[in-house]
Amino acid sequence: MTRTLRPVVLLLSLAIAAAAVLVLVVTPSRSQASVRPLGVAARMRSAARASAPSISRYVPPVRHVFVINLENKGYDKTWGPGSKAPYLATTLRRKGVLLNAYHGTAHNSQPNYVAQVSGQGPNPDMQADCQVFSPFQGSGTEAPGQYRGVGCVFPRTVRNIGRQLTAHSLSWKGYMEGMSRACQHPAVGSQDPTQKATATHAYAVRHNPFMYFRSIIDHPAYCRRHVVPLARLRTDLERVRTTPHLTYITPDLCHDGHDAPCANGEPGGLVSVNRFMRRWVPRILQSPAYRRNGMLVITADEADSPQSDASACCGDDGPTTNSPLPGISGFGGGTIGALVISRWTRANTWSSTPYNHYSLLASLEEVFRLPKLGYAARAGRDRFGLDVYNNGWQLR
Repeated sequence: MTRTLRPVVLLLSLAIAAAAVLVLVVTPSRSQASVRPLGVAARMRSAARASAPSISRYVPPVRHVFVINLENKGYDKTWGPGSKAPYLATTLRRKGVLLNAYHGTAHNSQPNYVAQVSGQGPNPDMQADCQVFSPFQGSGTEAPGQYRGVGCVFPRTVRNIGRQLTAHSLSWKGYMEGMSRACQHPAVGSQDPTQKATATHAYAVRHNPFMYFRSIIDHPAYCRRHVVPLARLRTDLERVRTTPHLTYITPDLCHDGHDAPCANGEPGGLVSVNRFMRRWVPRILQSPAYRRNGMLVITADEADSPQSDASACCGDDGPTTNSPLPGISGFGGGTIGALVISRWTRANTWSSTPYNHYSLLASLEEVFRLPKLGYAARAGRDRFGLDVYNNGWQLR
């Protein structure tokens, strides 16, 4: 009887195994379906996540950063006891840590903004504020990640923090006051008509660094989603999910302190800066995203002029790849200071650690776990540490 059953059992086992194989072939499981070939964008995001550096222990869990830049304001003028922006220099200053050795990286304006978002150093066209929206003409690269050449609008291969954030599935927006339409910039190769304000138009392209990267402007839909008029910030701040991880704010030529008086009759200078801060900073500080895990950084692009202060710091006291004198009459953009306010900073404190715009980029990239770009990756680059995140949060 046993001998008779063995062939039957064997045949039955083979039939069941064949059926199982057939089911596996015809109907793939969820785990099998998930390994289908990824699209190009998905592969880039996957690779970016895999290469993301781990966060340093001294960096708090910041998830929303707000950056505001003033124009052509040296440290003493902005933060000193006689400041004409008392809300900024007194009221807001009491809320955070003042970085009294923070420097610009160049003169004039445009290369400082570019430094903040890409780590690229200046060249003569950039130092002249890109009067022509000229394409960058390059001849190779050199460490750390610098493109040799002249011109203003960098090719698609030049990386910036906007594209970095997108690749890591993080959100960002540049909010530009006075911008008539999203992603507003001249045609590549043409004169920049926004170099001087008028009574009805004070937007300056040279203060909007995202317009100088073809990886952004050559993708109009992407650009329009990410570089928008300042007015949109009001509604975006209403909810955490609509507030970008990086919010980059540029006031117009009047409210950033550049013009005094302004073309529209306002006083300009730090008086108009003060009005802008009173209008927008409370909205940021009261927003759900900031209150949950936000950080606000307020600084300037450069000191008053190359003649008044072209000092440098942070090991950047020498020629750059494309400029023997990044500050025109010196190696830097002068001492400008920066104020950092967050739940992880102690009120009414200061740090004398030297920082500059490359340090700010490196600090933002560290917060968001991004690889360092350009001069932000220079060996020994200081990033915000426990002198900035200084309220003892890591001991709690």
